[in-house]
Amino acid sequence: MRPFTKRTILIIKNIPKGKVMTYGQIARLAGSPRAARQVVRILHSMSEKHQLPWHRVVNAKGEIGFKDEEAFYSQKLLLENEGVIFERQIDLVNYQFRPMEEDVGNFL
Repeated sequence: MRPFTKRTILIIKNIPKGKVMTYGQIARLAGSPRAARQVVRILHSMSEKHQLPWHRVVNAKGEIGFKDEEAFYSQKLLLENEGVIFERQIDLVNYQFRPMEEDVGNFL
């Protein structure tokens, strides 16, 4: 497994319940600031295998990235069950998980 992939998986696994992170934020913390799309691919291909809390990852606007209505509502329901309250956009000031750079090293 490539180092970026491994770091990305570990970062996602450590997002606490009731919090979210953005694709770009995860990419930056994993060491490749321009790799947000790669984070999407990792989530798509490895969420089940690594039991990733995929629903805690949103876009930079605090929005669910799914265009498919069923997938959108599935993610919305999972987030709401963890206490994240929103209509279309998540308030990133209140719900975004912001580990310090040095904290990331603790769970990598």
